Amino acid sequence: MPVAIITGASKGLGEALARGLAERGWDLVLDARDPVPLAEAAGLVSAHGTRVTALPGDVTDAAHRAELVAAAWRLGGVDLVVHNASALGAEPLVRLEELPLDGLRRALEVNLVAALGLVQEALPLLRSAAAGAVLVVSSDAAVEAYPTWGGYGASKAALDQLAAVLAVEEPGLRVWSVDPGDMATDLYAAAVPDDDDPRPEPAGVVPAFLRLLDERPASGRYAAPALLEERR
Repeated sequence: MPVAIITGASKGLGEALARGLAERGWDLVLDARDPVPLAEAAGLVSAHGTRVTALPGDVTDAAHRAELVAAAWRLGGVDLVVHNASALGAEPLVRLEELPLDGLRRALEVNLVAALGLVQEALPLLRSAAAGAVLVVSSDAAVEAYPTWGGYGASKAALDQLAAVLAVEEPGLRVWSVDPGDMATDLYAAAVPDDDDPRPEPAGVVPAFLRLLDERPASGRYAAPALLEERR
């Protein structure tokens, strides 16, 4: 069975994607900081009959990243790395003049530095996989100038560029950066707590991610809504 590592997998898009892969028979290594919701998510995912290893920890910790890859190796290797874990930099979001620099550093560490660290750790196994792939979760804030989204958007823009360069340096892999579009997640609620407009559930965009795995298009940046629309 193929094996995937998914960070930020205790809820939201990470959990939804884990369920989608489990339904297809993938074995999974799941990461999140809070052990309780992570264990609950792992229990739901494992109900599909797949092997699931849940490892709580901070993805900015090199030792934790090594533990994730070692767990995947014990399941058979690494076919896919999904970097979904994200930090906003400030909760709720604030204008750049007010953005705490420590918050910006945290966003960069979680959204960018940890992504590269995990890929570096997993690269030997990804290269040896029959169809190794890296998938990083981006945002429209990486390409649009939204007020208060500057720090988070900058970290995601840097993540897009990192993925683009990785794709050139590792032509044997597929490297996709995916903007999932608007979703009802705890991250968005923390970012803009006063916005109570209804938003789609994360499970609704999982088919876009699965399409990438099915069709394996060229490495690059993709928008989940466009992938869903093209399939209709």
